[in-house]
Amino acid sequence: MDTTTTHRGRTAGRRTVGIAATVVAAAVAAVALVGVAPAQASGKTSTGGDYAVTVNGTTTNPAVGKDFKLRDTAVSGTIAVRGKHNGFDIRVADLGVHDYTLTGAPDTQRMVTKPTVVFASKVPTLTPAQLAGTRLSSLEVRDDTLVAIFSTAAGKYKIQAKDGAQGGIFQMETEFAGPVEFTHTLGAGLFYFVNPYTGKVNFGDGIAAVASGSGAHQMLLGKDSPQVATKTSQTATTTTWTVQPGGRMGGVLGEDAVELSAGATNCTSDCQAQNQIRGSLPVPPDPVDPTPIASR
Repeated sequence: MDTTTTHRGRTAGRRTVGIAATVVAAAVAAVALVGVAPAQASGKTSTGGDYAVTVNGTTTNPAVGKDFKLRDTAVSGTIAVRGKHNGFDIRVADLGVHDYTLTGAPDTQRMVTKPTVVFASKVPTLTPAQLAGTRLSSLEVRDDTLVAIFSTAAGKYKIQAKDGAQGGIFQMETEFAGPVEFTHTLGAGLFYFVNPYTGKVNFGDGIAAVASGSGAHQMLLGKDSPQVATKTSQTATTTTWTVQPGGRMGGVLGEDAVELSAGATNCTSDCQAQNQIRGSLPVPPDPVDPTPIASR
């Protein structure tokens, strides 16, 4: 990614924003443990997170405890979101999220030890009429949280993210007159499988956890987290979902993805807090040698 102008508090400088570079910086920063401030999304880390965002070529990383806000901004190309623990791109042309990546930064909750693309893409199927006049209605970045709302001629589209190593750290919501189809495509080496302990569909890379040492990590486990949405197809590497107006597609990683829960409710307003489990339910053992799911 090109070097861009950076603002942190009142200081301007130059910085290259890349997920791999983030890992190096995180390794240095990880020696000091920083608490994670409460937020709507439950990102589990021991070292805290820190998002920087690039909009129209300018990168901003607000000072600790400070907000960065944009309102009613014309945007083009890609909005790059880079954190200590995860990062992704939002492509304005289709409002899809691309290359959602876990960095593998040192953390007791990490599930990988190097940058790993979990989702190659999460893309809504929107018509040219629905995408017409796309603008960044609002953007808010504070420490380890990001909320972006896009407005178009036909509705609104919201992305929430938290810079955590695992937990409920990502979701997309639609506010259009009719249902919207989402297609999720996993990154290379990941696959969907049926968890033998829960009977539910998870995704991961099948690599067992490492308990100690410099390469310690938990097993990479995740799940799609729908609300007011119906799965319409499933393969080993992709899923498609039809999301009703007011519904959402979330992403859950780690223990929250395998807890023995009943699933989300059909709430369509202010649902995130109502449906958080926050580690209160039993967690089954890690699956052993999971098998990619057959297409269905």
